[in-house]
Amino acid sequence: MVKIDGKNLKIDDVVNVSRFYKRVEIDSKSIEHVKENRIKLENLIENGERIYGVNTGFGDLLNFSIDREKAKDLQRNLIRSHSSGAMEYFDEEIVRGAMLIRANTLLKGYSGVRPEVIELLVSMLNSGITPLVPSRGSVGASGDLAPLAHIALAMMGEWNVSYKGKILNSNDAFKIEGLERLDPAEKEGVALINGTSFMASISSLAIYDSINLLKNSIIASALSLEALSGTDDAFKEEILSLRPHPGQINVGRSIIKIVDGSEIIGNSRGKKVQDAYSLRCIPQVLGPVYETIMFVKGIVEREINSVTDNPIVLERSYSGGNFHGEYLAFSMDFLGIAVSEIADIAERRIARMVDAKLSGLPPFLSKDPGLSSGMMIPQYTAASLVSENKVLSHPASVDSIPTSANQEDHVSMGMISSIKARRIIDNTTYVVAIEFLVSSQALEFRKFNMGRGTSAAYATIRKNIRPLDNDRPLHLDIEKLTGMIKSGEIIKNVENSVGKIIDL
Repeated sequence: MVKIDGKNLKIDDVVNVSRFYKRVEIDSKSIEHVKENRIKLENLIENGERIYGVNTGFGDLLNFSIDREKAKDLQRNLIRSHSSGAMEYFDEEIVRGAMLIRANTLLKGYSGVRPEVIELLVSMLNSGITPLVPSRGSVGASGDLAPLAHIALAMMGEWNVSYKGKILNSNDAFKIEGLERLDPAEKEGVALINGTSFMASISSLAIYDSINLLKNSIIASALSLEALSGTDDAFKEEILSLRPHPGQINVGRSIIKIVDGSEIIGNSRGKKVQDAYSLRCIPQVLGPVYETIMFVKGIVEREINSVTDNPIVLERSYSGGNFHGEYLAFSMDFLGIAVSEIADIAERRIARMVDAKLSGLPPFLSKDPGLSSGMMIPQYTAASLVSENKVLSHPASVDSIPTSANQEDHVSMGMISSIKARRIIDNTTYVVAIEFLVSSQALEFRKFNMGRGTSAAYATIRKNIRPLDNDRPLHLDIEKLTGMIKSGEIIKNVENSVGKIIDL
């Protein structure tokens, strides 16, 4: 069970609810503040205060006044008109994450909504009712208007949802679950759709997956170090601490821990002056990735506990800019660049292992070179994915395009940054899977014992992937290894042997 109170939501909570279907509970004290804030809003309306989105139009239509008797029509029209997204639907986990984050931010009690708005979002999560939300349409300010509008439209009973493996109208799903559809009152339409919840959902999932990916990459790096008969001299703390970045020190410790007891590396000591950069500089590349993830994680965890609505209800109504997604746009651009480097350096190690002149191993790790091509083409696949990442790593946040007749004349493009980062993580997961595939094959040719951690990783891989004795299609092997990375299976078995790999 995940309890939300508007203050203490963690990235792990978002993932547990969105991906692993943990149930959600609302903190009773927080809901009281929501009730009090609603009363404040109703008093402001009663006193005739002009409030954006309550008795005015939206965007560049803000100077049009709306009569009190049409206030509910205004909210319904807002939700219907803004449900204008395009292209394929978001994965269910992204939508569920956005619903949770929206409920949490509304629970802070500064958006003027009634408690039943939050309660319906939570009931939909707990019942497995997930709106179908087109993935394109947000420019990252005012938040994620189009995607969030599709959730609000489903709450009104006017849009399709995924429910128990079927697609049906949300109102039909509500009837099955005994839920009442939402008839939005003043301010509730704009409160539901004006915020960064979709960007924040994708960002939360991206950080969780990046942490898992970095740990797997450290293990794959250690396997490649052994496969290439590298030395561990460059990872010693007395060297790394002379440049005291915590990331490189922690990664260096991790590599030392994983290869501890390796005869392969022991035999290389004193025989090699130094290794190639893709081995020797693992801490100096993965260390910055580590620190980037930690930095971005802090920003996103603040964001998912923030009020990203407009206007905000305090002692009076205030129009502000908390919906602007620049924090998430920068963060996801930065994360995408960092994760791209995991793939970049991994592909270089893959290339070294299949090159007989660099590895001292048979060409392409084939047991019958010439007749068999061995691991030749997986390196092509890795190169393709790395090259795609290079294109995707261009920052989206440096772009802006005016909307709403130039009233909204600077936007973050944070949704594009988030979607790109997710794609980069997917691509990089495959590159690390290929590194596991190639390094485990290279180790078939090494005669000495591996380290404790690398032995555990190798044994885990070999439970699912047999050595390449003769050419066979390797697509399914790559897919299996990708699944093992995502499940954390390799990490678990290595940590059972050597202890925690790294603190993240």
